[in-house]
Amino acid sequence: MVSVTDPDQIVPAELVTAEFILRPITASDAEQDHAALMETREHLRLWEQSSWPEDDFTVDANREDLEGLEKRHAEGRAFTYTVVEPDGVECLGCVYVFPTSASFLAKSTVTARGDDAWEDVGAVVYFWARLSRMNTGMDERLLAALRDWFRDEWKIEKTVYVTNEQFTQQLGVIERTDLRLKFELVEPDKPGRYLVFG
Repeated sequence: MVSVTDPDQIVPAELVTAEFILRPITASDAEQDHAALMETREHLRLWEQSSWPEDDFTVDANREDLEGLEKRHAEGRAFTYTVVEPDGVECLGCVYVFPTSASFLAKSTVTARGDDAWEDVGAVVYFWARLSRMNTGMDERLLAALRDWFRDEWKIEKTVYVTNEQFTQQLGVIERTDLRLKFELVEPDKPGRYLVFG
């Protein structure tokens, strides 16, 4: 089983489509990322099962968060990509890539819904699209692009995509594909289930 954090794993620098580009997020993206977060905050709170991002969440606080994500990406522990317009001006969403050994996943309760084994999963992917772009179906196109990317560029055989049962918009996007529910995941101190599709 190949994992995203294997020492010999090639981590792609970017994904380019006609509609958007994925590239590693950096602290310098704080302002554009913050605008997308705040526009989408009601959905993200369902996705996160928390009050994040709070109404008074600042660009500076976001910059601190992004510094941590940038460091984690550089160290090869997990990978975060910003989704931007081809001209690079507007942030359209975000993609997070983890190994199953990530600390928050290791602390979670994972229940298989079939014969699949959690330890065989090579990449655990979370993603969100900006609210205005969800309204145009970009989240569906982002998921389709991610599936091709992980198969063709990352060459990860078993990639799973995670959403929260309360984030009905994203759940619908995933359920309209041929992806199937493989696991249920419950994080400590969070009330609802995350649904894991592969």
